[in-house]
Amino acid sequence: MADGSSPLRDDSILPRSSPWAPFRHAIFVVMWVATVVANIGGWMYTAASGWLMTSLDPDPLTVSLVQVAASLPIFLIAMPAGALADIIDRRRFLIVVEIATTVISGVFAILIGVDLVTPEILLAFTFLIGALGALGAPAWQSITPQLVPREDLQAAIAANSVGFNVSRAIGPALGGAATAALGVVAPFWINVISNLGVIGALMGWHSPRQGTSHLPAERFRQAIRTGLRHARHNPHLRATLLRSVGFFVFASAYWALLPLIARDRIAAGPEVYGVLLGAIGAGAVVGAFALPWAKARFGADRLVAAGTLGTAAALVLFGLARDTVTALGASLLAGASWIAVLASLNVSAQVALPEWVRARGLALFMTVYFGAHTAGSALWGKVATLWGLPYAHFIAAAGALLTIPLTWRWHLQTGEGVDLTPSAHWPAPVVSREFAQDRGPVLVTVEYRIDPAKRVPFLMAIDSLCHERRRDGAYAWGVFEDAADPARFVETFLVDSWLEHLRQHERVTNADRLLQTEIRGFQVDGAPKVTHMIAAERD
Repeated sequence: MADGSSPLRDDSILPRSSPWAPFRHAIFVVMWVATVVANIGGWMYTAASGWLMTSLDPDPLTVSLVQVAASLPIFLIAMPAGALADIIDRRRFLIVVEIATTVISGVFAILIGVDLVTPEILLAFTFLIGALGALGAPAWQSITPQLVPREDLQAAIAANSVGFNVSRAIGPALGGAATAALGVVAPFWINVISNLGVIGALMGWHSPRQGTSHLPAERFRQAIRTGLRHARHNPHLRATLLRSVGFFVFASAYWALLPLIARDRIAAGPEVYGVLLGAIGAGAVVGAFALPWAKARFGADRLVAAGTLGTAAALVLFGLARDTVTALGASLLAGASWIAVLASLNVSAQVALPEWVRARGLALFMTVYFGAHTAGSALWGKVATLWGLPYAHFIAAAGALLTIPLTWRWHLQTGEGVDLTPSAHWPAPVVSREFAQDRGPVLVTVEYRIDPAKRVPFLMAIDSLCHERRRDGAYAWGVFEDAADPARFVETFLVDSWLEHLRQHERVTNADRLLQTEIRGFQVDGAPKVTHMIAAERD
């Protein structure tokens, strides 16, 4: 399946455009259609897998493990996959991943066709295919800015959400119908065939070259470490991640237990289960079209709170459902609520990230999303085993309601107006001779002379600089004052290597430049003095 805090603001970031604007660009249309078709096949596969497990082993915990096996790879693999997507060619990487996914899916379909699948084999292939999806997910998320111009990016993200949910509305229903009419193996073969279009679209696309850096690509382990450090010191992204945990742990309940609602509570077959999954997708499509109006009226934080309230109501209805009509109503409400929250969180993560770390930041968002989804699926399967399906849904609904006041302090989409484009205003370091790029660590000092009467506001301003330095690669930061001279202050930060410091020069954004200009406004005697010290080695 293809997946597609600072007061310094720039109102040109992500301007609004027509919802149809991205479809003026041919490559976006080709990719959009190909991924929608592939996702329809993927949702047919998902619905068929859940239903197949109810036939192999109807225990609630075992059935919920299908969702665990599908979600766990994202939690385990997304961050390394994001690092790869940031340091190698994303198009070629996606082609390899999609070809591998198609081959593995074909092998799985053969095993089902010859009746060799056990619960263990089903979970193993679900995990393996999920792992391949996890490898490609950050790259899929981060190529959207390469398909459309900057002014159409917001609309393109919304269009991808609509396409994903159109496939979610159609796929499960087709999967249920195909299973009932042609046998359980049919959706799995359709999934294999549907993925071929994505491979063709990727092979026909020539991705534009990103950036003008002449520095070598980051090393894999260093890239992961740098991405995690950036996320730790990015308040906009941190808030998004914390709100994500609060929602997805509890919303995962109906995803994990829906096959059992169809089979045990409603006493229906695979076609009804597919219709219920399709209704969730249909609700999400309707919700996606209402999102621009809802966002403008309520704002991101209230919209997520409303989506959480809707999810809690849907969970209650699922707990009460003993007939198809009630379950359908719950599914439609769940889908509309799901897209309101998921789209708001996804945009919040997108606008919090500069290009150089975009895939890693989105990978971390997906890690949290699927980690919470995985843990929640296992939790609610166990609760349903111990106390029954209705109580599992009621407890999850109560938990979802509690997250609204508990997470309200962390606001969403606060990075939407922050200008994260590279500023390139740092001059090249002055050196007496060439150094090996892996030499380090590097100690950078910035000496300020300020009016002692402005000591407190200066320290408050420079404290904000700590997060910028650490986001861009520093692993230690501090500011010191001269015991003998109250006007002299020295900022210091440490970077792993000379090469990593050169990368810092390329990562500084326009928002960072404005903050540094504000701090340098305290300087009373010329410009601050910058020095670069590198760990001494014997020649």
